[in-house]
Amino acid sequence: MRAVEIGHIGPLVITNSMLVAWIATMILVVLVRVAMPKVQKVPDRGQAFLEIVVENLFGLLEPILGYEGTKKTFWFFATIFIFIVSMNLFALVPGVGSIGWGEWESAANGGKYFEVTKPLLRGVNADLNMTTAMAALFFVLWFVWSFQALGAKGFYNHIFGSKADLGIKGWLGFLVSVPFIIIFFFAGLIEVISILFRPVSLSFRLFGNIYGGEAMLEAMYETVGPHFAWMALTPFYFFELLVAFVQAMVFCLLTAAFTGMMIKHDDDDEGGEAKHH
Repeated sequence: MRAVEIGHIGPLVITNSMLVAWIATMILVVLVRVAMPKVQKVPDRGQAFLEIVVENLFGLLEPILGYEGTKKTFWFFATIFIFIVSMNLFALVPGVGSIGWGEWESAANGGKYFEVTKPLLRGVNADLNMTTAMAALFFVLWFVWSFQALGAKGFYNHIFGSKADLGIKGWLGFLVSVPFIIIFFFAGLIEVISILFRPVSLSFRLFGNIYGGEAMLEAMYETVGPHFAWMALTPFYFFELLVAFVQAMVFCLLTAAFTGMMIKHDDDDEGGEAKHH
């Protein structure tokens, strides 16, 4: 289902999912400002909670990206995780997806229910435009970080270069390594296809899980009717709370893993341990 257009700001089309993104982002910013109006040496409970979140996210990403890689890219992965979690949780607020324009329909038990066909508010990650935009942004940053870490030659060698070291020098070593060069070149072509499909898989995975959850809750509501909906939907609602965190974690860790394979070096762990001490 396409996002519903609810207004315009000049040539900019405002959709119901965009409205939810703006509202949820403003609420998140206000909550952070209230919890931590200014940084203190002795943190209060609000600042301590935010520091725990940041420290745990950093600790989660460091084994994947290395210490230096995490310092460089943490701003993106922390932001994307917090943003996805916030949008997923806000999508479960009563009224999101259930208030808007529609018509009365007959339920399976003989009752009537009002089906919202054009909701005023819609879950952000149930809109494929948003998940595609986040995946495309990561794709661009992945290229930037990879070229910064490896350079053009290193980037090419990482994908197409032969990983076989036979220990044979001279022309004989070259002739023996030719079959491996060909094999790894075609393996690199497969890797290129995999890289090009990553934004597609990332966007559809997040969109599919969130949109599927909304569709499941809607189908359950239509089946049992409005009188018993609260009883039938409660366990599924708590399941969707879990999905909200899991899908944010999956998106964050997958993108971090793709990045870590390119920018993480063997000496990052030693450097990170030394700096922690």
